Amino acid sequence: MNINNNYKTNLTEEKPTRVRYLVLALIFINIVINYMDRSNISVAASHMSKDLKLSTVQMGLIFSAFGWVYAALQIPSGYLVDKFKPRAVYACSLFIWSLATLLQSIVGGFGSLLGLRLSIGCFEAPVMPASNKVASSWFPTNERASAIAIYSSAQFVGLAFVSPLLFILEDKFGWKFLFVLTGLVGIAWAIVWYALYRDPSKSKRINTAELNYIREGGAIIEDEDANNSTAKEKSQFKFSDLKMMFSNRKLIGIYIGQFTISSTFWFFLTWFPTYLVEYRHLSFIKSGFVSSVPYLAAFCGVLVSGFVSDKLIKKGVSMGVARKTPIIIGLLLTTTIIGANFVDSTPLIVMFMAIAFFGNGLATITWIFVSLLAPKNLVGLAGGVFNCTGALSSIVIPIVIGIIVSGGNFTPAIALIGILALIGALSYIFIVGKIEENN
Repeated sequence: MNINNNYKTNLTEEKPTRVRYLVLALIFINIVINYMDRSNISVAASHMSKDLKLSTVQMGLIFSAFGWVYAALQIPSGYLVDKFKPRAVYACSLFIWSLATLLQSIVGGFGSLLGLRLSIGCFEAPVMPASNKVASSWFPTNERASAIAIYSSAQFVGLAFVSPLLFILEDKFGWKFLFVLTGLVGIAWAIVWYALYRDPSKSKRINTAELNYIREGGAIIEDEDANNSTAKEKSQFKFSDLKMMFSNRKLIGIYIGQFTISSTFWFFLTWFPTYLVEYRHLSFIKSGFVSSVPYLAAFCGVLVSGFVSDKLIKKGVSMGVARKTPIIIGLLLTTTIIGANFVDSTPLIVMFMAIAFFGNGLATITWIFVSLLAPKNLVGLAGGVFNCTGALSSIVIPIVIGIIVSGGNFTPAIALIGILALIGALSYIFIVGKIEENN
């Protein structure tokens, strides 16, 4: 059966609008700002710690504060997205975390800075569940992987291109200016998001042809009937819903996979520069250039994964094969990171790291399974649980690797990342198993 042809049935002769692509652009910018405000503290850390007389222990707590709160609030955030809708939740969270970012420019010491970092972690928590909810609402099944790939690539765009710009601005204008600028950008964008975004059933920009296209293609469009049973069911939190999230074998399989995928990401985000400078003895400037190569590779991997997966769906390939194949191949490619343990040449090290992070990018479309496997009225909650397991790696991996490399040897740490990637691939093969979309 050709799914793409089925999606084109029952459409009016009116040419469909393409409002969904405007929505995708909005999400993309949201994610870029999100990662910009996560990483600006590391850019400012050197000068800020001196000005505020912060010890390395205190800075370690500042760095970790975001991850603890962010992970802990993923499940509540998913519930909020289901109950209050992405438009309001996204706008409020974006505005408040950006305000907290701005206020970091006037902190007087450790306590106030720690409090603001906790606030940022708290209010950034709804971002990924809300983004997935929006993509599930606006994109038919045969386009959804590409949509998720595009907005997921924003994190690598932010790390590869925005972070170097922040370094230049901080060097020229100081760390306080950095927080003022990034905070104001986020506050302004929160207003733009709230003004422009609407759910498909409430948008005045979308025409009937596009609405029919995305609805018949499997988009999860809510509020077409304000009195429907789904709307009533989701107004109250049920512990049975949460229990189901942890008892469904397929969901558990994608949780395991997400932890392993995120583990690779957090290795590159936290320990990779240290690995290059202290273990491979690259200069600071050269390490900065080398660090950007895997991010660019991951960016390419995300886009390839999404478009290939959707192309397979359009050709009539089964849902399981089309969605799981890029992820499994990506995780297996990530295991090649172990090859870096057996070479000394910088180009070869970069090659293995780039292949591994390209594979990590290929595997990043895992969010597609949240909308496929979770009940449609609980996509936000499922997304919260899913992202919570991934966010746990932001706490566990930096600490575990720190312990492993305390003796100055990165070889076991690199092997750990490769082994985790293999576990993730096996999880998708044997635990997730056959994919069937929930109704």
